[in-house]
Amino acid sequence: MKEQQFLELVVKAADDKRAENIVVLNMQGISPIADYFVMCHGNSEKQVQAIAKEIKDVALENNVDIHRLEGFDQARWVLADLGDIVVHVFHRDERVYYNLEKLWGDAPTEEIGDMLT
Repeated sequence: MKEQQFLELVVKAADDKRAENIVVLNMQGISPIADYFVMCHGNSEKQVQAIAKEIKDVALENNVDIHRLEGFDQARWVLADLGDIVVHVFHRDERVYYNLEKLWGDAPTEEIGDMLT
């Protein structure tokens, strides 16, 4: 599966669980960690876990290795390392506090509207 196709599946999975403010940063040429960072948040620990679980399930269904999944039990900031795509699922409060979009402000954002149609 192509990276862009899987990125769309990840965004749709987050949206299916009503993730809020989904942002995709194109990290190519900016960070050696991943090509894309996907960031979103939920309004409760249960919602954060539901979003992270849906993304994990999509990865498994598409034979994409989950290199690391951290923070699931606490559900304040779940990090899913899917290789070229790293997903950050925040609790609303943590997202405001850490403000990763500002930290990576030089990274261009991808338009997700077409991914959700």
